Amino acid sequence: MSVSPTEERNPHTVYIDQLPTIDMLRLINAEDRKVAPAVAAMLPRLAEAVDLAVAALRSGHRMHYFGAGTSGRMAVLDAAELHPTFGVGHDQVIAHIAGGPSALILAAEGAEDDVELGAAAAAEVGAGDVALGTTASGGTPFVGGALRAARSHGAATVLVSANPAAPSRCWPTSTSRWTPARRPSPAPRA
Repeated sequence: MSVSPTEERNPHTVYIDQLPTIDMLRLINAEDRKVAPAVAAMLPRLAEAVDLAVAALRSGHRMHYFGAGTSGRMAVLDAAELHPTFGVGHDQVIAHIAGGPSALILAAEGAEDDVELGAAAAAEVGAGDVALGTTASGGTPFVGGALRAARSHGAATVLVSANPAAPSRCWPTSTSRWTPARRPSPAPRA
C-alpha cells in the first residue's frame, strides 16, 4: 500500500528550518501558489458537490460534515460560518469531528482511526441528507465509517481529499473504498 502524498515529506521544503525567515516565507508562499491551480482543476467536481448540498438544503434536508484533526476543525469552522454568511439555518449544517467538541482545541489521538466512532457519528444522518467527509489523506477510518453509515441511511456522500489517489476524491459518487452505492441525481438547474 502506497503512502498518501499528504504523509510524505515535501522535497522542496526539506531544509526550510535552516533558511532565513524571509526565504522561509517565500518558500511557503511559492508552495501555496500551487493550490489555486489544483482547485481550479477540480471545479467541475466541486460544483457537483455544491449542487448536491444546495438541493438537499432547499428540500429541507441537512448537510453533515465529517472530519478528524485539522480537516475536522476546518469542517467545523465552515459549518459555523454558513449561517452568518449565507443565512443557512444552524440546524441545517452539522459538523462532526472525531473525538467530539474537545478535539477542536486538544488533539484526540486515536479517534480518527475508529471506523465505528465514525459510523456512530452518522447515526442522525437521514435519507436525502448530504454527508461530506473531509480528510487530507482520503483514507481516514473515522470519515470512511461515517460515509458508509450515511450511505446506508440513504444520504448522498462526498469525499474531499488532498490526495489525488484517494477514492472518490472530491466526487459526490458511489465509488469509495468503504461501500459502493448510487448517488441521487442533482436537482435540475433552473
